[in-house]
Amino acid sequence: MKKFLFLLLSIVMVFSLAACSGSSSSGGSGSGSESGGQDGKIKLRIAWWGDQPRHDYTLEIIKKYEEQNPNVDIQAEYASWDDYWKKLAPQASAGQLPDIIQMDLSYFSQYAGNGQLADLTPFVGKEIDTTNYTENYINGGKIGDKLYGFNAGVNVVGFHYDPEVLKKAGVESLDENWTWDDYKEIAKKAKAAGIFMDTGMKADVFFNYYLRTQGKSLYSEDGTKLGYEDDQLFIDFFEMTSSLVKDGAVPTPDYLAQLKGIEDDPVVKQEAIGIWQWSNQFVGLQQVANRPLQIHNMPGPGMKEGLYLKPSMFWSVSKNSKHQEEAAKFINFLVNDIEANKLALGDRGVPGSSVIKEELKPFLSPEQVQVFDSVAWAEQNSSPFDGPDPIGAGEVIELLDSLSEQMNYGQLKVEDAAKQFRQQAESILSQNK
Repeated sequence: MKKFLFLLLSIVMVFSLAACSGSSSSGGSGSGSESGGQDGKIKLRIAWWGDQPRHDYTLEIIKKYEEQNPNVDIQAEYASWDDYWKKLAPQASAGQLPDIIQMDLSYFSQYAGNGQLADLTPFVGKEIDTTNYTENYINGGKIGDKLYGFNAGVNVVGFHYDPEVLKKAGVESLDENWTWDDYKEIAKKAKAAGIFMDTGMKADVFFNYYLRTQGKSLYSEDGTKLGYEDDQLFIDFFEMTSSLVKDGAVPTPDYLAQLKGIEDDPVVKQEAIGIWQWSNQFVGLQQVANRPLQIHNMPGPGMKEGLYLKPSMFWSVSKNSKHQEEAAKFINFLVNDIEANKLALGDRGVPGSSVIKEELKPFLSPEQVQVFDSVAWAEQNSSPFDGPDPIGAGEVIELLDSLSEQMNYGQLKVEDAAKQFRQQAESILSQNK
C-alpha cells in the first residue's frame, strides 16, 4: 500500500513539474519574451501607464496587430502612473523588463544609463519607417549617439483658459505677444473680480521655460550641474509665483490640496481663468468643463526661445528582450499605422508623421483640433528641445516642488530657497560626473 501511495505521489509531482515548466514567461513576472511555445508564436510583453480610455484603445491596437500578424502574441501590462514605476523598478533590477516599454522623460536617462534599454538605431529606416518624420522629432529620443526611445508624440506647454471667465476680469482677449508683466496685471484684475488667475505652475516645467527665455536651462548639457549660474533668475521667477499666492491671485497649497480631481479644479468650476499645462491635457479639461475653452501660448519676452516641443513619452525596447526586431515592428505599427492612430487620436501626444497627422484631421473633435493646431504653431515658434532629463532629475524635481511649496506657504524666503536648491540639486547631479 505504501509503495502504491509513493508511486501515485511521484506521478502527481511529475505532472505538476511539467505543468510549471510549460507556463509562459510572457506574464508580469516573466523574463523578457520567448518563442517556440506550444503554438509556435513569438511572445512579446508591452507595458504602459495611463487611464482607462488609454488602456482600452491600446488593447484594441494590440488586437489589430495580432490579427495582421498571427505569429505574434502580445501580453499587455498596464497601470496608473505611480503603480507603473513601482512595478517596473523591480523588473528592471531582475532583468525582466517587458519587451516594449512606455518610457517617460523623467526616467529615460536612468534606464538608458543603467543599460536596460536597447539602441533602436539599427531598426530606424527598416523595421521602424521614418520617411515622414523630421530629424528633430526622432532625435528627441537620443542620448549621445544612441536612440533609446522612439518619440510617441509631442506636447507643447501653454495656458488653457476660459474666454468668458477672462472677460469677468475685464480682459477681452490675450495678446499673442503678451509678457510676464501682462500676466501679473491680469492676475491683479482677476483677484479684484473675485476669481483666481490660475492654479499655479509646476515648478520644474515653468522655471525651465523661464530659464530658456533667458538663454539658460534647468540642467547643464552634461547633466552634472544646474544649467544657470545666476541665482537671481531663480529669485525673479519664484518671487513672482509666490507673490501671486500671497496676494490671493492664485490658490494656496492648502486650497489645492483639497481638490479631489480635475472636476474640482477652479477652472472647471469657473472660479479661475485658466490652467498652465501640456497640450495633451487640454482635451480632458475641455471634456470635464463641458464648455468652450482656448489654448494660448506662453508669455514672453523670449517666448520663442523658451518654447519647445516636448516628447510626451517614448516607446523603448528592453535590452533583455529576445525579440528586439519584432518589438521594433510593433512600435512601427503604433506610430505609423493609420487605423491604430485613429484609435489613439493623439492621446500620447501629437504624432510626428506628417501623413498620420493629415489622415487624423477628419476624425478629430474641435478640442483635439485645437491641440494639433497649437503644436503646429509651436513648430514654427519654438527652439530645439534640450534633451532628456539627466539621471537624478526625479530627485531634483521633488526638491524643487518641496521648496516651491514652502515659498508659497510663506515658510521660506525666496533667496534662501535659491541657495538651498543650488546646493542640494548640484549635490544630486554631481554624481553623474
